[in-house]
Amino acid sequence: MGSFKKDALTDYALQKVLKDAEPIFGTETNVSTIPTERWMSKYADDVPIVRMNIPGTHDSATWNYTLETQAALAPVSALLGLPQLDPTFYQCQSISLASMLSKGIRAFDLRYAFDATKSTLVFWHGSALLSETATVEDVLYAFYNWLDTHPSEALFLSFQLERDKNSTDTQKELHRILSSPVAKHYINSAVGVFGTLGEARGKITLLKRFVMDTIPNNGSLPGLDFSPPRWTDNSETPFVLEYSSSGRAWIEDYYQPRTAINSTASEDIQIKFDAVQKNLRSAAGGDHPNDFFWTFTSATKILNSPSLRPVDFAQGKDGAKGINEQLLTLLKELKGKRLGVVMMDFFHQPEGLVETLLGL
Repeated sequence: MGSFKKDALTDYALQKVLKDAEPIFGTETNVSTIPTERWMSKYADDVPIVRMNIPGTHDSATWNYTLETQAALAPVSALLGLPQLDPTFYQCQSISLASMLSKGIRAFDLRYAFDATKSTLVFWHGSALLSETATVEDVLYAFYNWLDTHPSEALFLSFQLERDKNSTDTQKELHRILSSPVAKHYINSAVGVFGTLGEARGKITLLKRFVMDTIPNNGSLPGLDFSPPRWTDNSETPFVLEYSSSGRAWIEDYYQPRTAINSTASEDIQIKFDAVQKNLRSAAGGDHPNDFFWTFTSATKILNSPSLRPVDFAQGKDGAKGINEQLLTLLKELKGKRLGVVMMDFFHQPEGLVETLLGL
C-alpha cells in the first residue's frame, strides 16, 4: 500500500507540472500511427547527427500568443510597462509543442527571461510575455515525460535570452534548471560534439545561445556553444560559427531583410528565400560532410510599409508565394540529400514540409 501511495503521489505531482506547462507545451494525444511520431526509430544508432535532416521550429513557444492570451496577460504587461502590439507580429507557430513533436519536429527554439516577479524563468518573444504560469522548468519536465515514452527519439533545444539583461540571477536560475538531478538524467552530457543518433536518443542536446560569464566555470553545462559573441546577427548570407575547438557550423538566420521600407512582399520574401536556399544547397552539396548546417526559414519586417509579419513570410502575401511553398518545392528537388536542421514558421502549412524533409 505504501508503495502504491508513493507512486500515486509521484504521478499526481507530475500531472500537476504537466498541467502548469500546458499554455506552452500543450496536451499530448495518442497519435502512434502517424509516421512522424517516431521517425528516428528507422535510423541506425551510428548515424552522425550532423548528417541527418532534422525538422525544427523557430520561436516555438509563440503558438498560443493570441488576442485572448495577450488580453489575459495585459495586467502583467502593464505592470512591466510593455507595449501591446498586434499579436500576429509575435506569433510564429499555431500548434502546440506537443503537436509539433507528433508531427516530427525535433529541434525547438525557446526564448526565456524572468517573469514579472524576477523569480521564475518563463517564455517570451521580444516584449511579448507568452505565459506567466508555464515556466521553463515545467516545460522541460513535459519534454522529459515525452522522451520517456519515445526513447528512440532525440531532441535539440536551443535556449536564448530574450529582452532581459543577462544578469547573474538569470544565469544562476537557468543553470539550476539545466543542471538539476533530473535534468542531468535527460540532457545529453556530451560537450562540444553532436555525436551519433544512438548517443543522443532519449536525451536533449542543448544548443546554447546564451552566455554564463558571471557564474563559476561559465556554468560548465554540456551541449554546443552558439552564444551571442559567436553568432553573426541578421547576416545576409550564411555564416560560419565554431561551436567548439573541433566543431564548425554553417548558419543562415537572415530574419529581417535589409530592403527599402516600401519594398514589396515579393521582394522581401525572395531575398529571404535566396539566403535559405543558399545554405540548404550548400548542405546538400557534400563539400562539408562533417560540419553542422542550421537554417532558419523565418523572417519578419515590422517597419515595412505595409508591415510583413512572420505569417506573411511563411505563407505569402499580396500574391507572392511564401517561404514555405517555395521551400517545399526545393525540398522535393533535394530529396535524399543531407540538409541539416531546418527551423520553420507555421511549418504545417502547406502540408508535407516535414515529411518531404525526412523523405517519408
